[in-house]
Amino acid sequence: MSAESPVPKEPSDSLPVKPDSEPNQPSQTDAPFPVVGIAASAGGLEAFTELMRHLPTDTGMAFVLIQHLSPDHESLLPEILGRVTTMSVRQVQDQMRVEPNAVYVIPPNAQMTLVDGILRLALRQKSDGKYLPADIFFESLATDRGNKAIAVVLSGMDGDGAEGVKAVKIAGGVTFAECDATAQFNSMPNTAIATGKVDFVLPPQGIATELSNLSRNPFLGQSEPLQIIQELPPKLGDPLNRIFSLLRTTTGVDFTQYKPASLERRIQRRMLLYKLDSLAAYAQYLQTHGDEIQALYEEILIHVTSFFRDPHVFEKLKTQIFPMISQNKARDVPLRIWVAGCSTGEEVYSLGICLLEFFSDRATVPPIQIFATDISETAISKARSGFYLESQMAGVSPERKSRFFVTQAGGGYQISSTVREFCVFAHHNLGDDPPFSNLDLISCRNLLIYLSDRLQERIMALFHGVVA
Repeated sequence: MSAESPVPKEPSDSLPVKPDSEPNQPSQTDAPFPVVGIAASAGGLEAFTELMRHLPTDTGMAFVLIQHLSPDHESLLPEILGRVTTMSVRQVQDQMRVEPNAVYVIPPNAQMTLVDGILRLALRQKSDGKYLPADIFFESLATDRGNKAIAVVLSGMDGDGAEGVKAVKIAGGVTFAECDATAQFNSMPNTAIATGKVDFVLPPQGIATELSNLSRNPFLGQSEPLQIIQELPPKLGDPLNRIFSLLRTTTGVDFTQYKPASLERRIQRRMLLYKLDSLAAYAQYLQTHGDEIQALYEEILIHVTSFFRDPHVFEKLKTQIFPMISQNKARDVPLRIWVAGCSTGEEVYSLGICLLEFFSDRATVPPIQIFATDISETAISKARSGFYLESQMAGVSPERKSRFFVTQAGGGYQISSTVREFCVFAHHNLGDDPPFSNLDLISCRNLLIYLSDRLQERIMALFHGVVA
């Protein structure tokens, strides 16, 4: 690498270390302005150019472009984009601070993160055999900007960006993907769309128009978050009370037992998408649009999961917990496990795989029963199907893919029947009485943090009452 390279030679100098806090806890941020991450690979030059050509120069946003580049060739993107916009267009140097109304372009052979408003570069590294610069940047963007993170996935031939889009959506940000009609290569945007976490599917010109609209919204324009939830439960006549009443009538769930910060972020995001500037206006919108009640419900539930998330946890299960709960089990007495808040099933199947691996060298294997529940029928349906896209398999080793999944002709993976047959999925609200008893193990991860202290205490008491 030449002496003029903007990329540090030691990746550890610039890549942020993940904190020990809950990895998917909602971001808390008072970021001063939005940052838009825009990713593309094959066919991206035309998409980048068209998007920049139609963007106003005074949105108050910063734009960071992530392109899959050959490591051996100089990027001409800053020069090309400089011809279609009067905004400053610069190739990123390590430790460069982002400013509004400016465009930043990733250099070749680099991966980039945003930390405290500063762009950090490192030599690109493969993850599961692939370079994923968009995912890496989007995930850091979500952490740094929270509800002021915006992710855009344009033309490209792989699935990079899909996982990052989910991170931005979870943080309360807004997500875009280029539509089939204009994307020269649709694999990258379509993989993002398949996650169900993309808010707008538009051509580049339409994305530019929508970004301009968002820039004028008070929820993005304020340096301090706007508080729309004053107290829980809300007073009678309060617009929030109407919203909770509609949710309760439609879904049967009482969201007054959830933490206000998480609820506020989800409601604000929905208001932002529909360009509504008051809680009363959103309550009125819900009353006349039943599908939005369901959309808000699903968004509040925050379906966050992955295969073998926190691998050390699963190693502890195999070395410490499984030996303990299976010890002295009679041959015909089942091992009973409850995954509470199972989302789309990745953790359920991860536990099942670990159990099969644990018992693989043992002469006696007890019957296995894994009960998996979630409040979302949509998530349960996905979990029951046992089908996952390539982008959702990041935590699964090649050996486990070969042994426990069936590759599908049209793409993606199906969980094998040896795992699926002992997993039972059902709809259940954790606030209700427990549906199972005489359990050996309960797994409930990344859920209680969203609930009020009172509801947490009730659920923990229920858990203690059903463990054998």
